[in-house]
Amino acid sequence: MLTGGVILLNAQFDQFADTLSFILDTGSGGISLDSSTAKYFELEPEPSERTVLGIGGIKKVGFLYNRKLHLPGLEVDSLNFHVNDYEILTSVYGEKIDGIIGYSLLSRYIVAIDYDSLRIDIYSQGSFKYPRGGTLLEPSLRTLPVQNARIKDNVTANTRFLFDIGAGLCLLLSKDFIEDSSFLHRKRVLYTKEAEGLGGKVDMSLTVIKEVKLGPYKFRSVPVFIFEDVYNLTSYPYLGGLIGNDLLRRFNVILNYHRKEFYIKPNSHFDDLFDYSYSGIELYFENGVIILGDVAEGSPAENAGLKEGDRVISINNNFSQNLQQFKHELQTAGQKIRIVIERDKELMQFEFKIKSIR
Repeated sequence: MLTGGVILLNAQFDQFADTLSFILDTGSGGISLDSSTAKYFELEPEPSERTVLGIGGIKKVGFLYNRKLHLPGLEVDSLNFHVNDYEILTSVYGEKIDGIIGYSLLSRYIVAIDYDSLRIDIYSQGSFKYPRGGTLLEPSLRTLPVQNARIKDNVTANTRFLFDIGAGLCLLLSKDFIEDSSFLHRKRVLYTKEAEGLGGKVDMSLTVIKEVKLGPYKFRSVPVFIFEDVYNLTSYPYLGGLIGNDLLRRFNVILNYHRKEFYIKPNSHFDDLFDYSYSGIELYFENGVIILGDVAEGSPAENAGLKEGDRVISINNNFSQNLQQFKHELQTAGQKIRIVIERDKELMQFEFKIKSIR
């Protein structure tokens, strides 16, 4: 798992021996390969008129048709990979992202995700006995799964959400939904934050809502992103937003696309604390170094003097240059941060205290 509970798994593409890293994503309507990975294999995608849609925009994509994917103990054939540029995902997670596994594979099997053991079991379609202690969801499912949930803040709303294991957040709501439903009080304090996804980087707002109820399970004081859905990703009013994997990872999940059933069972992460931290900085791994990709106006980081483009040398005496470790250092509200950066070939040290959005 990566930041936000995103699932990264290893597989091999076609006849190539290289081990590649794929994100598992119920929010993807197909299966894809990174453009730099395709170039590395000297593969030229066939042009098409097909497009992919993400929070940052719409892109036309080419295809590598009738290819294979090799997982441990399983070979999946006749897959049509669209080719997309995932450089932004690689910089966000600090790991090379070679592709995304979505509906094209998930729809062929029963997929059981166990976050306690960090194990994924893949079964052929057929009768399946779900374990005790969970609940059965019946999402609306064509290509992407849509699940009803209840959310509560200024008002209570029952609405539809994309069930999105590939999104590293708890909940994402469209600004249109917020405004039309008066879901948040108009005087609510919102925190500016940059987020990343297919198509690029997008400015969002961050706050905490009173409650999310998925099936019979309730979560209180849940961090929520709010975004302006310029590209109609949610097809509002059909969807209010999406439920991401920082919430879904609190269940062991069985995806049964053939029967249009998702089974969720609380796991050892069910009571994990949510991340209420707000530093105002985004960290990216680019060209072998970690940099500040964005510094939010009025944030603790900006007030301390940090600037976009600063190279991060250490955080709280952690010199590992490991992006996941650095991000973890910034996830404790109230903690004092000592950060060493390089700016214009000069080392500089700054200190600030992480704010809580709760």
